[in-house]
Amino acid sequence: MTEIKLKKGESVEKVLRQLKKKIDREGTLKMVRNHWHFEKPSERHRRKEKAARFSAMLSARYADM
Repeated sequence: MTEIKLKKGESVEKVLRQLKKKIDREGTLKMVRNHWHFEKPSERHRRKEKAARFSAMLSARYADM
């Protein structure tokens, strides 16, 4: 469970920003969205292959720089 400690005199907005950053870094929200509906193993495999092709394309594009 993600936890943020509130210090005395700290604004709620600042703490919310910290919480959002921490959740983003941990990947909690991404995991929840992925588990929102069932994904067939073939769909998961296809999605991962697509992401791998995209990252390979980017690394090839910027390899000469």
